[in-house]
This record gives sequence, C-alpha cells and structure tokens, in this order.
Amino acid sequence: MADDLAMQISTEKMRDWWSNISFSISQKRSLLSISALVIALSFFLVMRGATEEIPLAPEGLSVTEAIAEVTVDVAGAVKNPGVYTLPANSRVMDAIKMAGDKLKGADLSDVNLARIIKDGEQIYIYPPGKAGSAMRISPQRAKAKSSGPIALNRASAKDLESLDGIGPVLAARIVAYRNQNGPFLNVDDLMKVSGIGSIKFAQFKEKLRV
Repeated sequence: MADDLAMQISTEKMRDWWSNISFSISQKRSLLSISALVIALSFFLVMRGATEEIPLAPEGLSVTEAIAEVTVDVAGAVKNPGVYTLPANSRVMDAIKMAGDKLKGADLSDVNLARIIKDGEQIYIYPPGKAGSAMRISPQRAKAKSSGPIALNRASAKDLESLDGIGPVLAARIVAYRNQNGPFLNVDDLMKVSGIGSIKFAQFKEKLRV
C-alpha cells in the first residue's frame, strides 16, 4: 500500500515537472530539423527498396533489343532447307548454319556471309555447278529466257550478259553488288551499280523484273 502511494506521488511529480518544461526557439528549431531529417531518410529508404525490385533488361540492351528476332527462309543447297527464326542483327552465315550448313560442293565464295539478314527475306544457295550465282534472294526461282523478263534477283552473270549493253565485267559487278547488299527492291535500284547510268538502263529496263 505504501509502495503504491509512493509510486503515485512520484508519477504526479514527474508529470508536473514535464509540463513545466519550456523549449527555447533554438531548441525547437533543432527538434524540427531532426524530425525533417528522419522523415527524409525514411522516404529515401522506401524509394530505394521499390527501385531495386524493378527487373531490368541486360546491361547495354533495351527491352525491345533483348527480344527482337527476324525470320528468314533458307533454301537451295543446304542440308535442312526451311524457315528459321534468329536473333536480330544475325548474319547470312548464321542462317546457313541454322539450316545445317551448305551441301558438299556448294560454292559460297561470292556470298557475303557477313551481311546482316533482313526479316522476311529468302537466302538461296545455288547447288554445285552454278558458279557465279551461289546465292539469290527471291520469292521464286526463275530461268532467264529471251521470251520473258529476267528476274534481277535470281539471274546469273551469264543471264545478265544477254541484256543489251551488259558485258561480262558489268554482269559480274551486278552479281557482286547484289550479294554484298541484298536483293534489289525494284529494277530502278540497278542504277546504283557503278557503270549503269540512266541511258544504259533505259536500253534493257523493260526486260527486267525483281
């Protein structure tokens, strides 16, 4: 009983002492500064934890680049012709390897194996014996005929020589340009080849198709 009474008296004295405390202006400012610092630190820790939980793409790649793909048709003298999907920026040599590599005897010496492939294109490897025309890119295989237009993206150097004003040197230059830069999008692109101007092009324009 005596102990309870003593505790009550002590509590009342403590309450009276606390209520009589007064803070100076500088003390109030210090308390406000400490409170603001604690709040700012708490906010920083919360935001840092939320940021670390967000998944990121691999270093150096955007999300789009990390998932981009291209689909190509690999046909002709390869072990497993077919349609293949490869990562974006893959090269012709990657597509050929995906198709099981070339058949024995197929000559790839005039093929630009380092060219970056385009989505939706066809990579055609000519069988052995088609020297000078190892790769053609075209929806269909076409034979050069004097009675019909020549398929610009599939014609061999020999086929191109049948055109007026096109000799062996210029025909080889056209094939080399096509292998280095990919298929011609239209017949007018032929004028991008060195040695073919508008006057020469007009001589055989009507005999070509892509």
